[in-house]
Amino acid sequence: MTPIEMPPATLFSAEEIQERVRVMARTIAGARLVPDIAMPVLVGGFVFAADLVRALAWEGVSLDIEMIWLRSYGDKRVASAISMIAGPSEQIAGRHVLVIDGVLDAGRTIAKAVQLIEAAGAASVQVAVMLDKQRPDRVASADYVGFTVGNDFVIGYGMDDAGRHRCLPYIGKV
Repeated sequence: MTPIEMPPATLFSAEEIQERVRVMARTIAGARLVPDIAMPVLVGGFVFAADLVRALAWEGVSLDIEMIWLRSYGDKRVASAISMIAGPSEQIAGRHVLVIDGVLDAGRTIAKAVQLIEAAGAASVQVAVMLDKQRPDRVASADYVGFTVGNDFVIGYGMDDAGRHRCLPYIGKV
């Protein structure tokens, strides 16, 4: 018999997340430079990206969408080498790109995404993340942040622990 797993402690409820997404969308829509294409980072950014692009549409900003798939955690809680599974296409050349990811930890995944997008000829690159751990040793930053958090390992709302808990409607900590 498998022991019953306790649900992870909630950091941000589904309601708090949805309100924050709406506020972020209004901020992005009112920015001086509004993106014209969203580039969610798979897999951890897909839930946030879906909510954000729909909220942006409600604000009158309809974005094209192209995915980038980078992997840095695999089945571990410590980031390893970043591998690219699917990169940007020639369709982003000259475009204003909004990279969307779930969490900014050390920033290596975001930095790699921005590097690849710039190399593909994007006119500009902005970054939106739901969570920013604000580590002093990070190598990238975000233009738009949902919430700042400590260095806890976070799950839910697209982020996982070796594939588990990604579908939770809230953000929790392990």
